[in-house]
Amino acid sequence: MPGLDDILNNIRSQQKLTEENILNAARSKAYRILAEGNQKAEEAFKEHTAKVQERYEQGFVNACNSIDAANRRKLLACRVECIDQVIDRVLEKLCSLPDKDYFDALLRLAEKNIRSGNGVMMLGKKDLERVPADLAEKLSQAAEKKGGTLVLSDEPADINSGFMLRYGLITENCSFEAIIEAEKESIRDTIANELFGQVKK
Repeated sequence: MPGLDDILNNIRSQQKLTEENILNAARSKAYRILAEGNQKAEEAFKEHTAKVQERYEQGFVNACNSIDAANRRKLLACRVECIDQVIDRVLEKLCSLPDKDYFDALLRLAEKNIRSGNGVMMLGKKDLERVPADLAEKLSQAAEKKGGTLVLSDEPADINSGFMLRYGLITENCSFEAIIEAEKESIRDTIANELFGQVKK
């Protein structure tokens, strides 16, 4: 029956066309899904890479800052050590001056610290053993100019250099060590400026 064969052929053609359409739609959808997946994967990869890069760069910056800070601390410590060594050498030099120069320096220091009233100067044991004969007289004359008196004690003070001044209940430590300690920050600034060209505390 030719009519039946035509119908069957038509059905087969329609079925084949439908199958192809379904397959094409499925392929298209699969390609679209694959493309979207690839795009999302690429975006996720780029985002992850950017975050990793940012963390790496920040870690590198932090490491550099940490190393720089550590180097600055070491440099500062080294400079402070150098300055303190200079201060120690200055103190040694002061203490090892010839007797005349040493006691002339003591007298000048005393003249700046003498006040009115009755005072007593005390020297360290080493200085008492080498005190010039005219020091007591010079101290007395300097005190008179300030409207007071100043006598030299026979009792040694517990100091290595310089002197102690006592006015009643008030005792002033004018040892070289105490003076340098009191002015240490200012002295450090001055030495740092000389050694390094700028003030470093």
